Amino acid sequence: MTAVEARPAQTEPAGSPAGLRFPPGFVWGAATAAYQIEGAHDEDGRAPSIWDTFSRTPGKVFDGHTGDVADDHYHRYVDDVALMRRLGLGSYRFSVAWPRITPGVTPDSLGPVNRAGLGFYDRLVDELLAAGITPAATLYHWDLPQALEDGGGWTDRRTAERFGEYAAVVAQHLGDRLSTVITLNEPWCSAYLGYASGVHAPGRTEPAAALAAVHHLNLAHGLAALAVREHAPDLPVAITLNLAWVRPEDPDDPADLDAARRVDGLQNRVFLDPVLHGRYPADVLADTAHVTDWSFVRDGDLAVVHQPLDALGLNYYSPTVVRAWDGVGVRVEADGHGSSASSPWVGSGDLEFPEPVGPLTAMGWPVDADGLHQLLVRLHTEAPGVPLHVTENGAAYPDVLTADGAVHDDDRIGYVDGHLRAVHRAITDGADVRGYYLWSLLDNFEWGYGFSKRFGIVHVDYDTQTRTPKDSALWYAEVIRRNGLPGA
Repeated sequence: MTAVEARPAQTEPAGSPAGLRFPPGFVWGAATAAYQIEGAHDEDGRAPSIWDTFSRTPGKVFDGHTGDVADDHYHRYVDDVALMRRLGLGSYRFSVAWPRITPGVTPDSLGPVNRAGLGFYDRLVDELLAAGITPAATLYHWDLPQALEDGGGWTDRRTAERFGEYAAVVAQHLGDRLSTVITLNEPWCSAYLGYASGVHAPGRTEPAAALAAVHHLNLAHGLAALAVREHAPDLPVAITLNLAWVRPEDPDDPADLDAARRVDGLQNRVFLDPVLHGRYPADVLADTAHVTDWSFVRDGDLAVVHQPLDALGLNYYSPTVVRAWDGVGVRVEADGHGSSASSPWVGSGDLEFPEPVGPLTAMGWPVDADGLHQLLVRLHTEAPGVPLHVTENGAAYPDVLTADGAVHDDDRIGYVDGHLRAVHRAITDGADVRGYYLWSLLDNFEWGYGFSKRFGIVHVDYDTQTRTPKDSALWYAEVIRRNGLPGA
């Protein structure tokens, strides 16, 4: 991901024989995350993360799976980069495992830098550059050092302070070779799934703690941006958000419209507003006042959060349809306390999410590419002048390695094709979208689902670690080669 000069979209109409072309210089990439692929959980000084602890807790992850070995990328990165090169990837988005870099971190001290841990990323980045692939590094993709969680985790502002110091270490060591550094991946998940619903590490169900985590994650982004710019001033800084295209089930029902407003506030605006405008949305503060008084926000914090962005990343998989609770269906949130405390929608009031309709992925998520188009246009409007990147987009399907040694994943090809056409429409509508990172390069450890869900365009046999490019990988390689899609 690079912050290059804005340029007009040079496109062709969807029905033309030549098909759709993306702008010159459009970045075609794929993404992964450290805990999901690296393995080597106890090698070269790495300390435990919250996901090591969570995955070892009975009942938390499907079938007791852990990321101890995962895709063994830590030992197989050379072959994996060679595979990326064969597919023609222009960029690879990976995450740095904080527990490898400062394994002795405590809430009050970053601790010594682990040169062996940094060495892995040295080798990975150099291998990527030698292959002509630009490295884009995410500093935090959910693998918080367990020692920090023991001291309060993201509910404690000291975690944000240590994160800024950790960002400085990475910037000093790798900043001259990265194309971009992304501070956080999907802080919504870290805060709400980790501290409210408890379905992600660290598995806590404390509504007020989740909102404190929201703020300290935002603060961590700002502190990291400042640190990167101090130690690697030429390195572009971005953040990746999993924004939701929120739709009321009945757009003519005031109650459904208000439910959509509340969800949009908790999912989108509570992160966008402080990062882009240096403030929290007044309606979100009012909606959640019965849960917390937000006293963890100190004078000067929002000025720190509000750092200029060189790029903004969007992760998108499916739309969000919501309605007001009708008193009969499944209510997902009551008052932020009591029996509904395990909902991620802290303080949102009574609402429910209708059963999805239409084609679904293996995750049970509806397929609707229009949401990606709508969100990109929204970001173009809300953050004018900030280059946009789709930093994750993809789908899980029940892939099968057939007797001919292939994986024929036509559903995934259709999903990605439709979403790339949505990206193209957004560019045509004026959105400055610079790149697309498909999720994911490899089948991997899918968090609470363990190895039961496959998002990769490359099939991984977890017993042998054999990599097999799926039909979608070959199709994506052709998209990259032509910088576009065939005619509609």
